[in-house]
Amino acid sequence: MIPFSQSSSSDRLKYSYTRAAEELFLTQPTVSMQIKHLTKAIGMPLFEQVGKKLFLTQAGRELFTTCQEIFGRISQFEMSVADMKGLKQGYLKITVVTTAKYVIPRLLGPFCQRYPGVEISLKVTNHSGILERLSENKDDLYILSQVPDEPDVKAHPFLANPLVVLANHDHPLANEKNIPIQKLADEPFITRESGSGTRGYVQRLFDEHKVTPKVKMELASNEAIKQAIAGGLGISVLSRHTIALEGASGQIAILDVENFPIHCHWYVIHLAGKQLSVVAQAFLEYLQTEGKQIAENTTW
Repeated sequence: MIPFSQSSSSDRLKYSYTRAAEELFLTQPTVSMQIKHLTKAIGMPLFEQVGKKLFLTQAGRELFTTCQEIFGRISQFEMSVADMKGLKQGYLKITVVTTAKYVIPRLLGPFCQRYPGVEISLKVTNHSGILERLSENKDDLYILSQVPDEPDVKAHPFLANPLVVLANHDHPLANEKNIPIQKLADEPFITRESGSGTRGYVQRLFDEHKVTPKVKMELASNEAIKQAIAGGLGISVLSRHTIALEGASGQIAILDVENFPIHCHWYVIHLAGKQLSVVAQAFLEYLQTEGKQIAENTTW
């Protein structure tokens, strides 16, 4: 089945011949010709055109779903056979929330050394991006800190993800203890972008304690926020894991603020009805056992 670009913003599926041609390294006329042959073989229209956009017909949606199931079963068969041979090989697609990128690559190292035949695709996005990919069933596993209500998923907590207040190490509050949370309202605040899970947790805590931060900057990158903090532009709240590799000699300090850290966890999730591949199941079990121990033994 030729891959097409799918839009999650509508209950109808929007497709692009151009995008399909790019992903297949073919020309657009070649893709168009293949679709014509496929439509003739099915005996029913697979697409309808509205303006410049293409949408799947009912027959097209049925074919799309059937092809996904077929490809999934073939992949499962290949990895099951490999597992019976005493091997773990195949392909694993993971999407993680932004803050998890500081931990998951380190955990992938030992896993890949144990199973060198496994190919890994790791994508990093924010909470909203994960929900979009999850709704389209694009990956095997997802790692995030807020379990969504929709769609129906299975969630497996595996690692604590404390959110802490960070400031430049020369900040006047850096050496104070039990700082009242209301005092944060007096400081220039650097926040994550809308749709970030971290931002959601922080906003709920601030609302609970009637704290209105003076937002100076909104940034989509944890690295950019850390650089802004180091430059003295303000304070922020990020996962403690984001400074795990910097040690005590770094330019960023953790402030001792009341009601912090915010106690969160990372979860490994997948669609409830999804049959995990042998490799995906092996990685899920690894995260809950050895991977968790490796992460917890990291020195701060």
